[in-house]
Amino acid sequence: MSPSLKTLAGKNDAKPALVPKLRFLEFRGAEVWESGKVDDLVDTVTPPKKLPTALYASSGAFPIIDQSQSDICGWTDDIEALIQEPLPLIVFGDHTCILKLIAKPFAQGADGIKILKTGPKLGTPYLYQFLSYQPVTTEEYKRHYAILKEKIIYFPEFKSGEQQKIAECLSSVDELLAAQARKVDALKTHKKGLMQQLFPREGETQPRLRFPEFQNAGEWESKTLGAVCELYQPVTLSSSELSMTGEHFVYGANGVIGTHNEYNHEDSEIAVTCRGATCGEVTVTMPQSWITGNAMVVKPRSKNLRRDFIFQYFKNHGLKTVISGSAQPQITRTGFAPLVIFFPTFEEQERIAECLSSLDAVITAETQKLETLKAHKRGLMQQLFPSPEETADL
Repeated sequence: MSPSLKTLAGKNDAKPALVPKLRFLEFRGAEVWESGKVDDLVDTVTPPKKLPTALYASSGAFPIIDQSQSDICGWTDDIEALIQEPLPLIVFGDHTCILKLIAKPFAQGADGIKILKTGPKLGTPYLYQFLSYQPVTTEEYKRHYAILKEKIIYFPEFKSGEQQKIAECLSSVDELLAAQARKVDALKTHKKGLMQQLFPREGETQPRLRFPEFQNAGEWESKTLGAVCELYQPVTLSSSELSMTGEHFVYGANGVIGTHNEYNHEDSEIAVTCRGATCGEVTVTMPQSWITGNAMVVKPRSKNLRRDFIFQYFKNHGLKTVISGSAQPQITRTGFAPLVIFFPTFEEQERIAECLSSLDAVITAETQKLETLKAHKRGLMQQLFPSPEETADL
């Protein structure tokens, strides 16, 4: 049994009770935690009305909340649609298992959510953090509240203030996460806008924005992709040939799909996913990697065409026009080769690629910071809440 499980001697037998591994100083030695089912600890809130998607506005006085990934799915000025219960409230996506803590007046959008308010034993922010740590797992398109309401929640006494302290601690990390996520999104938006200026728009032969030294360089040259690049699909590997301990990355339909002890590409290459749900995704592979037949390799034939320029060109323009099939999307060599691309002199290609690659490096660094914060929060939760393995012993 876990060391964080303590045995309390009863009159008839020993009863295990739970405390977390980490408690704030003022709560060390405090009472052991209680437990209860969600169904006994919360009530569901019935909205005065549910707004259909046709009534979602792009602006308004009040946010509309539904079970989508977006924090806010639309806006409304309809004051009669506002939830009347005291805030904050928890919104649970009955189909998606999305969990949202709502602290401002809102209206319910469409259908498929449960709005939860806690009883006297449980603080709403605490419950939100606990359910974030031990979420309901999505099981295809079904209603999941039947599962959620049976979940056991472990909590300290509300009057002690320990719930509030835990929620405040984790909420402060959430604020850092949200700020970092906004920074990453802003950088991605900046890059998208920059690419739209640095590459010609459809029907044009030169970009709207050029570096000073190339402003009088004239129109870009156009060629079919097949004329300037070698296009081929390498030999694929069977699943039995993949491992997680090999020396070289294996790139397939979903980016890196495993490792192998051999490689079929010594240099970095442009790999375009050519089938499946991620069809059209573009990757620059690591040197000495294996690229499977689920990816199309695009290799410039001429030294006057930069690989990283082609990569950024694809990232800007997208490859939807060369994808065939709807049930099973795919890119074939015969469909890819006639694609017309525009490119400037080698020197201007180099300048564009270096600019966008440096921005990619910043985005990668900031994304890594975001992932580090997420890992930090997960680690805190593992200390501040009992683990599923510990609660299984009770």
